[in-house]
Amino acid sequence: MKVDCFKCRYFRVTWDQHNPRGCTAYQFKSKQLPSLVVKQSSGLDCMQFTPKLKMEER
Repeated sequence: MKVDCFKCRYFRVTWDQHNPRGCTAYQFKSKQLPSLVVKQSSGLDCMQFTPKLKMEER
């Protein structure tokens, strides 16, 4: 399963120019998408993926 970080509620864009992408579930920032970092470091797909809520669901 390919995880789309841009559709995850934990994905954040940071102010850090060197690490512009972040994940609040795993508490880290990186240059790459967080799902790629998780896959490279653990060999597993991201297990924290949670779809963002739509405006009408909030």
